[in-house]
This record gives sequence, structure tokens and C-alpha cells, in this order.
Amino acid sequence: MADKSSNVLKRLHPEDHDLDGQKRARANDGSPRPTTPSSGAPAAKPDMSQIVAQARARAEALKARIQGATGSPAPSSAATTPPAPNDRIAALKARVAAATSRSTALSQQKAPAAQNYSPPVYGDDTPRARGGLDIGLHPALLAETQQDVSRNKSRTPQPKFGNRGRDSAAAPEKAQLDLSGPSFEELKENPYFDPSLGPRNVIAKGRQSRQLVFNEKGKYMAQAAALRRQAQLEETKRKIAERTRLAGLEEDLNAERGFLVPAPPDLEWWDEGLIDGNSYDVIDDSSKLKIDTPDSIITIYIQHPVLIEPPQEKNNPAPKPMYLTQKEQAKLRRQRRQADLKEIQAKIRLGLEPPPPPKVKKSNLMRVLGEEAVKDPTAVEARVNREIAERQHKHEETNETRKLTKEQKAEKLAQQQEQDAAHGIHVRVYKIDSLANGRHRFQVSKNAEQQALTGVVIMHPKMNLVVVEGGEHSIRKYDALLQNRIKWQEMEAPRAVEEGNREVLAKWLEAEDENGELKDLSMNQCDLIFKGEAKQRSFHTQAKDVLSRAKMENFWNLAKSFKKEFY
Repeated sequence: MADKSSNVLKRLHPEDHDLDGQKRARANDGSPRPTTPSSGAPAAKPDMSQIVAQARARAEALKARIQGATGSPAPSSAATTPPAPNDRIAALKARVAAATSRSTALSQQKAPAAQNYSPPVYGDDTPRARGGLDIGLHPALLAETQQDVSRNKSRTPQPKFGNRGRDSAAAPEKAQLDLSGPSFEELKENPYFDPSLGPRNVIAKGRQSRQLVFNEKGKYMAQAAALRRQAQLEETKRKIAERTRLAGLEEDLNAERGFLVPAPPDLEWWDEGLIDGNSYDVIDDSSKLKIDTPDSIITIYIQHPVLIEPPQEKNNPAPKPMYLTQKEQAKLRRQRRQADLKEIQAKIRLGLEPPPPPKVKKSNLMRVLGEEAVKDPTAVEARVNREIAERQHKHEETNETRKLTKEQKAEKLAQQQEQDAAHGIHVRVYKIDSLANGRHRFQVSKNAEQQALTGVVIMHPKMNLVVVEGGEHSIRKYDALLQNRIKWQEMEAPRAVEEGNREVLAKWLEAEDENGELKDLSMNQCDLIFKGEAKQRSFHTQAKDVLSRAKMENFWNLAKSFKKEFY
């Protein structure tokens, strides 16, 4: 059964409206689909003579219409003449010529000036059609282009006066505006012209298009290869340095490099402004010396720099008082007591204070209480003993009132240590061979805590490092402890403690060796390897450091400032 889509009509030719000019539908593979008559009978073979007769009839009708439009007589043709093979080609040529003459007639009616049109000569500057064929425009299209130009000229604004025709006839043609600048010779005649300027700076040059510069083949590949080689070289250097550091050779290389003395330069930098040359070889030539020359850096003027207070003076300790001998100290004390006694005597004479009772001692008993001592010596002696005991008790009470409490002593010590650290932070670094003795570890830690020192102790089987920092007084006391007071060659047996309280120590920190005997510390010693000053402390309390890792150091400050309230 035939498909219904095969009977769908296609668009018709503009000049014939019958079904013979219908385009045939195509199958899915692009080949023309065979047309099937509606009656279902097979299609008959087309009659060529009938087709040629229809084509000649259409050509005659087209010629008649063209002749009716132009008024030219139509050539006679015998319709009854049988069609020849070349008649069809001649009919098609006549059809094209009729279409061309029709378009020419329409253009002559719209634009009479186009009747005198002559075919253009196609040169290099002739307008070309768009596309890649590079051919000239059709004469009909050129005529339409000229009509557009004439139409644009007719649209130019005209003056709104009554004598428009007279003014337009008398008005001369306007000269084209000269946009080129003045020449260099004309600029020279200007009185304000600067002769130092050349024609290059005055006259603008035309813009020159730059040529395209293409990268050579393999340029970026070479750059990438160079970068890869550089990265590989850096990686090799890093590996060599890492292996050298692990092997312990880096310290030896740095030590040898430190003893190398660099060669002196040919000319020091501070003499460059005084010598006209690159070395001291020209120093004998007086013409090469820049001492009395005008461009010398040595002048008659003296520069007085602004005085700045040295920043290190604020860390200097306060000046100590002058030391006195024992005779000088006794003389000052005697003079001071004598001045106080004269003041008390003056107050007693004026009646401001009562006279003090006589200070009776066993040595002056008979002289002060002569008659009473003779009458009753036992009572007088008991009285004197009682007054001596009272004076001693009063003296002891006065001393007790002046004595500081335990909290006051700790506060005073902390304040003194803080003032000591405010004058400057001193740093000490010690190297200890072994800390197997627990007493040594306790002394190192406890004394640093008592002296308000901060730092760290790094323990290692081969050596131990102690880094402390604090005020000058505290550092001096701690230095005396590690250098003199502690006997590093002594070894004590570990104290007997409960199993639950025993510290978990490394094997090399235990006091006993594998055989259960005390380790030999006869070669153990402590050496000071560095001493200096720092701007501020680098270590803080351990508790605050632990809390700072979790960003909770504010709890430590809160606990220090917390005070319990009683209701």
C-alpha cells in the first residue's frame, strides 16, 4: 500500500500552477520516490513531445506579457512547427533575455538618468559582490546603488527661506575641510615655537600596523623542559642536604666555613667617594684623590646629628651606694643618734614630751640608785631585773610586728622578681651529660620554679639541654646552682616509694643499670654553652600552654582572679 506522505504536494514553480511542475518527494535514502497515481495503476511513460509543446506555450505567453509592458513587436513563430532538439535550449535563452529586458525597463521607468548608463569597466577598485567569487556586481545592482546615492543626496536639508532657489544657485561649492596639521616650516615661523623640538615630536606620524610575530616551534616546550630540569636540580640539592644533616656532616662543613677569611676588596665602600678609581693603586696620584675637589664629600660644614637616648640604658641596674669602712659607718651612726637625741631633749625642755625614766642596768645600779641600793639592795636588784625583762619583751614585740607573714613574703619576692625581669630578660643554655640522678632533676626543676625562671629541659640518652630565661638576679643564682652547688658526679640510690607513686621513667633515666647497680657518673658534667639577652620571654607556664592548644587559656586567668565569696 502506498504511503500517504508520498502524495503530499511540494511547492510549485512561480510561473506554472499545474501539477506537472510539482517537485517529487524523496525517500529516506535521498533518492526520488516514485509517484503513484491515485487510481493505483502503474505510471505511464511521459510524452516528450507534449512536454516540449507545453514549454513552448509558456515561453510564448511570457513573450506576450513582456511585449505588452515594453510596446515592442513580438517576433513571429510558427506554433505548428514540430519542436527540434535545440528549440528547447533556444526557448530557455529567450526566457532569460526576456527577464533581463524586463528588469531594465523597470529601472528606466524609475530613474530616467539610468538610460544613459554605460557598462562599467571592472578594475581593482570596482565594487565586488560579497562572497569568495571575487566578481563584479551586476549592472542592475549598480543602477540600484546609484539610485540609493541620488536618493540620499535629495534628502539633504534645505534652508527654510523663501529665496531658497536663488541662494542655492548663487552659493559656491563648499571646500572640503583640511584636517592635515601645519607643516614643520610653518611651525618654525611661530614665535612661541621651541626649536629644540624636532619634526618627530611635532608632526604626528601615521599609524603603522605591526606585523604578526609568531612563536617558534618548540619554544614553550623548551621552557617547560628547563623548568623541569631546575625543579629536579633543586630536589637533588634538598635530598643531599637532608642526607648530610642526618649524617652529621653539616656541622663540620659550617665549622670549616667559619674559619675561612674572605679576601679584602680592592676598594672599601667608605673610600669610594674619596678616590677616583676602582682600587687603591691610584692613591699616589694626587689628581685621583677627591679631597679638595668641588665634588668631594668633605666640606667645611659640620653635621650635628640629633641626640637619641640609647635604648639599652633603661636595662642598666641602679647605681649602688658607696661602700664605707667600719669606722666611717660607726661615725655616721653616732652622728645620726646624736642629732635624734638633741631633738628629743629640745622637745622635753619645751614640755612637749615627758622625760623618759632612767635606764637602769646592773652596771650603773649603784651610780643611779645610790641611796636606795644601799638601803635595800635586794629590792633594787629585783626592780632592775624586771625593767630589763620588760625592755627585752618590748623589743621582741616590736620585731614581731615588723616581721612579714608568709603570704607577704611570697608577694614581696614575686614583686622583686618581676622588677628584676623588667630590667631585661637574660637567657642561659646548659648542656648536661646525664640526668639519671633523680636529685639532680629535682634541683634543676625546683630552683627554676623558685627563681621565677621559664624555659624547657630536653632529655636525651646522649645529652640533656636546659634552656632558662629570667631576670638578672634570678639567672645569676641559678647559674651558681648548676655550675658550683650541684655535684654532678654523685649518684644516689632511688628512694623507696610506693608502687603507685613511682614515676614511669625511660630506661636511660633510671639510677640503676641492667645488673641492678648504680650507674657511674664520674664523667658527668654541666657546661654553659650560651648566654645572652632577649627582648621578651619565649616560654610560658606549662598549664597555660596546655590550655592554649585548645584555645582555653582564659580559664587559667579566670582561676587566678577568682575569689570565693562567703555569705
